[in-house]
Amino acid sequence: MTKADLVEQVADAIGPGITKKDCALVVDGLLNAIKAALGDGENIEIRGFGTFKVRERKSRVARNPRTGDRVEVPSRVVPVFKPSKDLREQVGEEAVAAGG
Repeated sequence: MTKADLVEQVADAIGPGITKKDCALVVDGLLNAIKAALGDGENIEIRGFGTFKVRERKSRVARNPRTGDRVEVPSRVVPVFKPSKDLREQVGEEAVAAGG
């Protein structure tokens, strides 16, 4: 699903009272708010959907696949998503129904 598909589904869910352009602004606003909160190190919890968090990955030693040399990979901060129990159950049910 692309952002355009998401905008279209939101517009369909709201109904004829809002344009797709306005829905695109709402979707962009939501995504920008999530990015800004994660950038500030905040967690975002959406009940029934999941939690977006920022987690620090430890530094580690890796290998360059070409040369085999050891390379130090520094620690870094990464965004992570933990789905809610409801979302995991729904995805599991739909995967089984689809034969996956």
